[in-house]
Amino acid sequence: MVADGPIPAGPAPAGPAPELRRRLGLGDAVVLGLGSMLGAGVFAVFGPAARAAGSGLLLALMLAGLVAYGNATSSARLAARYPASGGTYVYGRDRLGPFWGYLAGWGFVVGKIASCAAIALTFAAYAAPGLLRPVAVAAVLAATALNYRGVHRSLVATRVLVTATLATLGLVVVAGLGGGSADRLAPFPGAGPHGVLQAAGLLFFAFAGYARIATLGEEVRDPARTIPRAIPLALGVTLAVYLLVATAGLAAVGPAGLAAAVDPLRAAVEAGSLQAAAPAVRVGAALATLGSLLALLLGVSRTTLAMARDRNLPPGLAAVHPRYAVPHRAEVAVGLVVAVLVATVDLRGAIGFSSFAVLTYYAIANASALTLPGPPFGRVLPVVGLAGCVLLAANLPAASVATGAAVLAVGAGIWAARHRAARFRAPGRPPRTSHVSRRVGPPRSRRR
Repeated sequence: MVADGPIPAGPAPAGPAPELRRRLGLGDAVVLGLGSMLGAGVFAVFGPAARAAGSGLLLALMLAGLVAYGNATSSARLAARYPASGGTYVYGRDRLGPFWGYLAGWGFVVGKIASCAAIALTFAAYAAPGLLRPVAVAAVLAATALNYRGVHRSLVATRVLVTATLATLGLVVVAGLGGGSADRLAPFPGAGPHGVLQAAGLLFFAFAGYARIATLGEEVRDPARTIPRAIPLALGVTLAVYLLVATAGLAAVGPAGLAAAVDPLRAAVEAGSLQAAAPAVRVGAALATLGSLLALLLGVSRTTLAMARDRNLPPGLAAVHPRYAVPHRAEVAVGLVVAVLVATVDLRGAIGFSSFAVLTYYAIANASALTLPGPPFGRVLPVVGLAGCVLLAANLPAASVATGAAVLAVGAGIWAARHRAARFRAPGRPPRTSHVSRRVGPPRSRRR
């Protein structure tokens, strides 16, 4: 067990260095969480989920929300104890051991880089389908440039985009419910338990943004109070919105109509009572995906920062800009990798891969939360979250499971090779620590 109090996020370079600034309050953190969740997922994932679950889409959505709530509760407790950038990378490292923290960070970074590319392509599909890849690359570079100038500017943009997204989804709800039929809302799943579980795993792609709040732990004011309140608030609002939108979509076109549409929410509006508003849905979807891309790039760069501090990624990525107080090298590196993927790879199947990687990330978060002190009943939700993550990941499409497992194995291999090289570099000699002013994790004397 680790002693009370936050643990340093990793080694710091000798001498004074710029640090991240605590500027974000409760409302700011909730907005960033909403900007991450109410984005590309809700506009893209209902089609694949409806193909898997049929009329059990609502049941799958509630199951995904239940797993997300367990994960959110664990993340909130851990974030209050470890208010540092990095999220589950930090939690797994300090609660379970360095390897599990590394695996969580690896899964988050590779999974979310794939998500960023998929979101950029979704944005371009709504905004300019005839120029898909050039527009997607331009969106990634623009979002990276905005984040480079500071989290405050990103927050202002995210507020505007969240407002536009909620207005667009409200339009979908009014149109779908106004022109739909209750007969299309079947009470039982039409594709069996496996289909519902697979759909829940895919729908998890649309919930995972609440982790962005935890990864901004060094930029939130009073994180011990703010983060545990912001995560459930953002998740609760998102689940309520998703249930309304899914009900409206099913009422308008039914599960078959959602499954057949490339842009299911626009199809629901065209089949409902506000057909003339379909172009507005395209504009709103483009703005929403752009907001999600902004917030997602922000979170990935912070986890990259934390891993670079511990030298699990190139140490140069740990630099913080002296003027803008952001991890500028990490942001540029992540943005360039995403831009290359967008320009060269078809990532329409990336939702399943991303869900597998992120479910692994949250499984480690729940396992970490199980080690926290507290009453026995406080462990119920981490157990639910951990079991739910494993169950949903195992029921994703076989190709997604195989690809995700292979990428995690590559990450584990890199870890093993790196530590084997470090162990044999200077046999019989203790590691050099003169350049390090802080240890990774607590000293042994603080462990019990």
